[in-house]
Amino acid sequence: MNRSTSFPPAKPRRSREAGILTLLAVLIVILFLVSMNTGLMRLSPLEVLHTLSGNGTKQQQLILFDFRLPRIVISLLIGAGFAVAGVILQGLSRNALAEPSTLGINAGAGFAVLIFISFVPATTAAPILVLPLLALAGASLTATLIYFLSYRREDGLSPTRLILIGIAVGAGIYAFQLILSLRLDPQNYQFVAIWLAGKIWGGDWRFVLALLPWILILLPFAFYKARVLNVLNLGDELSKGLGLPLERERRWLLAVAVALAGACVSVSGSIGFVGLIAPHLARRLVGPRHQILLPAAALIGALLLLTADTIGRWILQPAEVPTGIVVAIIGAPYFLYLLATSKA
Repeated sequence: MNRSTSFPPAKPRRSREAGILTLLAVLIVILFLVSMNTGLMRLSPLEVLHTLSGNGTKQQQLILFDFRLPRIVISLLIGAGFAVAGVILQGLSRNALAEPSTLGINAGAGFAVLIFISFVPATTAAPILVLPLLALAGASLTATLIYFLSYRREDGLSPTRLILIGIAVGAGIYAFQLILSLRLDPQNYQFVAIWLAGKIWGGDWRFVLALLPWILILLPFAFYKARVLNVLNLGDELSKGLGLPLERERRWLLAVAVALAGACVSVSGSIGFVGLIAPHLARRLVGPRHQILLPAAALIGALLLLTADTIGRWILQPAEVPTGIVVAIIGAPYFLYLLATSKA
């Protein structure tokens, strides 16, 4: 066997991967401190550290613990959730353009949440805890519809057809969302308009508690299924030859991706492109092996969304740019680049 075609030694590769993950974690910590200092009320990094250690004033504690910290935690959770969902969907469809927003899953989850919050004000803990379940129902129905519309007996599930139908279904759902918003009173209409733009509207600890269980359960399960995603990348025939129960594993992984996207949409509004950009950047940094690709994408997604949220809170102070708009400014050109270079 020619030595030039052999794989790189495992030890240097693992050291490089560990170094990249460590660097991403350090960048998140740095941005965390910067974001804690970003807002209408300025706090120096030293004041932030003093407050986090319990030595700050009451005003500083109120600003950090009641306003900024919950939103930062939510941004990190949402970014990681969307990114892992994107990795799974790209692995299942073997399409570089697949992610929750392009497949219409975000739209379906958002539509279910919007119907609920349009008629039932989320002013108590019970409705807030119900939002992820409603988003899961909407996302599941949308994913099922897209799957059946994309599947053909002759050639199975075409990646190109899956993307096109997902975009079409998503556009139709967004149209229904706009129709629904026209029937709302001015206060609810303003909220829906901001929500559709992708503002992280769940900014207190109740929303953190509503989202956290989903992330803590689904992310480890997705990491556990990394080997299955590796086998799926080999193709259907080879996967079956290796003894993989193909359809059962696909359903499990699709359910995880849909649940992650739905839970994140329930507190973030309509934010797209995170599940597209993060997996691609992670793949360029650490390669296609899902055991390392999934955690790397989660860290990049968290870093990306926290960066977008921090920029949105800073750039037009005292006004605030919705996080979804900032992510779209970054993600739209990248999506066009992938569309132009895709072989699907």
